[in-house]
Amino acid sequence: MLIGVDANEANVKNRVGSGTHAFELLKQFAELATSKHQFEIFLKEKPLEDLPKENQNFKYKVFGPKKLWTQFALPLRLLGNKPDVFFSMTHYGPRFSRVPNVVTIYDLSYLHYPELFNKDDLYQLKSWSKYSIEGAKHIIAISQSTKDDIIKNYGVSPSKISVTYMGYDQKLFKPQNKSKIDNIKKKYKIGGDYIIFVGTLQPRKNIERLIEAFAEVNSKIPDVELMIAGKKGWLFEPIFEKVKKLNLEKEIIFTDYVPDDDLPPLIAGAKVYILPSLWEGFGIPVIEAQACGVPVSVSETSSLPEVVDKSGFTFDPEKVPEITSSLLVLLTDDKLRSMLIEKGFKNVKRFSWEKCAKETLKILVSV
Repeated sequence: MLIGVDANEANVKNRVGSGTHAFELLKQFAELATSKHQFEIFLKEKPLEDLPKENQNFKYKVFGPKKLWTQFALPLRLLGNKPDVFFSMTHYGPRFSRVPNVVTIYDLSYLHYPELFNKDDLYQLKSWSKYSIEGAKHIIAISQSTKDDIIKNYGVSPSKISVTYMGYDQKLFKPQNKSKIDNIKKKYKIGGDYIIFVGTLQPRKNIERLIEAFAEVNSKIPDVELMIAGKKGWLFEPIFEKVKKLNLEKEIIFTDYVPDDDLPPLIAGAKVYILPSLWEGFGIPVIEAQACGVPVSVSETSSLPEVVDKSGFTFDPEKVPEITSSLLVLLTDDKLRSMLIEKGFKNVKRFSWEKCAKETLKILVSV
């Protein structure tokens, strides 16, 4: 059986979210490849050095043109040497194809909060996701929340959608020793206790309300800092304007993209991990934080209650006082902190990239 894979989402340098998902699945596929299940990995650019190496049953196929790749280059390629099934590790499947294809859908936030996207991106998300969902032989959703959303908004039969949870790097994300945490705090110039957010700077992450909540927290606990760890996405300017308006330039640390090796001790050193997103398909940093032994506080919307499963604090992301309250409680209530840390360690046992890949391969074989 020959499986074709669109792995362009994995072929980027600073991976987050869907890029991490695609990269980790690709590593697992290289391990799972056999004469029975062979993989052709389709890319529009040469594979980066850290992508899995080729072997007898795992090969890269690089072709163009790069522009509108899924619309033209990919469909034309699939007319020739056809795989038995084609897997898109992103929202966008081939525009047309006789090969049965499986597409991954992360979330439908663009339907719930269209005002939070650039106009061109919004048009592409709505238009291309629609044809991909309707044309796919099967759909993989990364949470039950996303599956329910697809059924509701696109009228897809539940039997056409499977849920495969994401995982986390179990070798990297675990409790860290004090010296590693101390060194990372020096590197990022962190003075004392801090709250951490990890994610791309974009409107959907609700960072402006987090900053407002932190201003109240800081007025009650002046020594605590807020670390916002993530690269700039889009429409991020108001975030920095909010910090300036509230005179919090010294209390809030922006790191930009954090290298993989720095992230575990940076998370592990925090008192609280917070994810105030308006909408999430999954939220990998939540389980990474729990695996590092940090209590988490997350929005009570979309997939996040499903991911934490009562092992974290939840709040209404549109109500700043609730965000504030969650932070104050987790910073001051040691008994609650300890309880949530223990629950977090149990919760993360549900998630692994190996499990995700094996479930995905099973779906591809069935299609």
